[in-house]
Amino acid sequence: MITFVIGGNKSGKSDYAMKLLEAEPGPALFLATGKAKDLSFRNQIASHRERRDPALPVVEVGWDLPLALLEAKKNYKAVLVDSLDFWLYVCTQEGRDPELCDALLDVLRHCPDFRIILVSCEIGFTPLPASHEARSFLKKLGRLNQAVAALSHEAYLVVAGLPLALKKAEHGRIQAD
Repeated sequence: MITFVIGGNKSGKSDYAMKLLEAEPGPALFLATGKAKDLSFRNQIASHRERRDPALPVVEVGWDLPLALLEAKKNYKAVLVDSLDFWLYVCTQEGRDPELCDALLDVLRHCPDFRIILVSCEIGFTPLPASHEARSFLKKLGRLNQAVAALSHEAYLVVAGLPLALKKAEHGRIQAD
């Protein structure tokens, strides 16, 4: 089952996704896609680490997220990916975003017996950026978020720490709220 958790920066989406992961039975894994390149982001990552159960295994991934998900399926019942926006940025920097987005979506289509919780930023509420690069990234992330939401069994928008169910799986049927 795939659960998609989306929200703005500092909306509480990561905390909500972690609660979902903690409720899962069996061994779980945290796949972190963000790599700190400045002090502020290092502090943010440290804060997230402090709130997580120290027994939860954490693997830092880059563009190889699709492969990491396939590997995780061998040993874990559930995995949390935080977050797709950082992952897409890495893929874009590598110049491989179309190929790797397709690979990720293919993995998601073929993991029905595995719980995957995906976190991403909803940046569509922001003003249109002035630079071509920023607008291009916005479009790519919007397309990726839409594709992941379409494949998800559940989707939540988190605002001010409150999750709003956008899509729920009930008794094998997917319902949009």
